[in-house]
Order: sequence, then C-alpha cells, then structure tokens
Amino acid sequence: MRLVSLLPSATEIVYALGLSDQLVGVTFECDEPAAARSEKTVVVGGRDTRGMSPREIDDYVKGATAVGRDLYTLHAGALAGLDPDLILTQDLCRVCAIPSGHVQDALGHLGCRADVLSLDPHTLDEVLGTILDVGGRTGVPGRAHGLVADLRGRLEAVARAVAGRPRPRVAVVEWVEPPFTAGHWVPDLVSAAGGEPVAARPAAKSVETTWAEFTGARPDVVIVAPCGFHLDGAARQASAVAARFPDAQVWAVDADGIVVRPGPRLVDGVEAFAAILHPGAVPEPPPGAVTRLR
Repeated sequence: MRLVSLLPSATEIVYALGLSDQLVGVTFECDEPAAARSEKTVVVGGRDTRGMSPREIDDYVKGATAVGRDLYTLHAGALAGLDPDLILTQDLCRVCAIPSGHVQDALGHLGCRADVLSLDPHTLDEVLGTILDVGGRTGVPGRAHGLVADLRGRLEAVARAVAGRPRPRVAVVEWVEPPFTAGHWVPDLVSAAGGEPVAARPAAKSVETTWAEFTGARPDVVIVAPCGFHLDGAARQASAVAARFPDAQVWAVDADGIVVRPGPRLVDGVEAFAAILHPGAVPEPPPGAVTRLR
C-alpha cells in the first residue's frame, strides 16, 4: 500500500506502526522523524513563518481565512505522480492541514482513486483511537493494538505515580499574542498528569481569550505550549508573558513535539507534565522537552 500523509501527526503514526517503507508523500512540516522530509516526496507546502512573531502569524492566518485563501498548497502534480492508495488528512483544524474535502476535490480533478482517511480526534482517548484506525486501514491492526496497549500502559503508570497527590491548577497557553486557551486533547494531558486544567476547553476548539481569563483562573502552574513551536520558540514566548503570573510557576514545553500534534508522543507530553507537576514521582523528561522560566 502506498501512503501519503498530509499532517505531521499522521506521519508519526505511520512510522510508529513500522510502515515507513510504504509512506511516499509528506508535508513540509513533517519533521519527526527527522528523515521524513528528506526521504519522502513533499506534496504540501506553506508559508515559512519562522521569522514571524506570534502576532504577525496570527494576523496572517486571520487575513487568509477571512478571504477564503488556503494556508497550505497541495502540489497536485507530485501527488498524482505518487499514485497513492491511501491519503491521511484531517478536518479538525484548517490552520493545521488541508481539509479532507479539498483533498477529495483534488483527487477528482486528477483522476486519482486513492482512499482518504480523515483523522479528527478531540480527546486523548480519541487520539489513541486514530492509531487503531490507521492500523486497520493499512492492514496492520495487530501492530496498532500493540502500540496503543503500550501507550495506555505508560498512562496507567503515570496515574499510579501521581495518585493521591494534590492536583495543581494548570493553565496551558496555546498561543500568546493574542492569548488562546488550551483545547481538544490538551486538557486531558493535564488531567492524566495529575493536574486540574483551568482556563481550558476540553474536547473543544482552542479559542482566543484574554489574559484576564488566565489570571482569573488562579493557576499554580502555567505551561506555555504554542502550536507550531518547539522548545526554543516556546521559551521565548513564555519569557514574554511570565510577569503576568507572579504567583505561579511558568514553564515552556516542546509544543510540536509532545503537546499539540495528535499522535503517539502525546503520552510523552503526559509524562513531561507529570514531572513538572509532581517532581520525583516520575522520571525527568529528556533534554529539549521542557524548561522552567520561573
């Protein structure tokens, strides 16, 4: 089976299932594993925002969506040349990837007969379910069930380690300029790590809010995890907002690595959050995962 992934989390799932030899196309944002972009054909492009501030990125996204302009470009010719059997995409967030409807339209125009599987989890449990979905559609359900069993085992180990401990109030900031709440599966990570999510939207879309909502929630711990950024970028943004929370610990985390991409590494995120909230109860996260600002 020839697979094309149109979102980074799907690429991670494919590799975790041992199907990298069947993956022929990825996006320009697929950076885990690092070899994905160099070894596979890039079929989706987009604007390089690395030199832009959070406010500039937000203005660009809002401006594009206001006029109906796509944030991503599907390289139709490259896609057609790969002759895929299955394309993995999503409808959850237009800012994160090309919607499945656009992919279906492109396939019809190209005359391709590939199946399209849309992965749209809203909770941590549903993220694990998408792994089973991919495993079933690619003919490796046993591998998928084994992987999910391992991930659930790690979650259960964290639950045992933090059981009976006080649950700190935790605010996760998904964007800083303007501020956005934590949504979808992110509050689940906090709960699984032994915290109480505040100023959050469990199983719902992250939304723009005010700093007053965050400060009014009286968090004990603030975790800055801006979508689209690894630890260095998250730390810069956390340092800019730390003064707003004089009575809370302020941490930055590798958001793209362990928080915002709905794939297997969300369990790494739970383990990292647990280490932040309950020092000594679980092993310390690896270098490059988290850093404390205050």
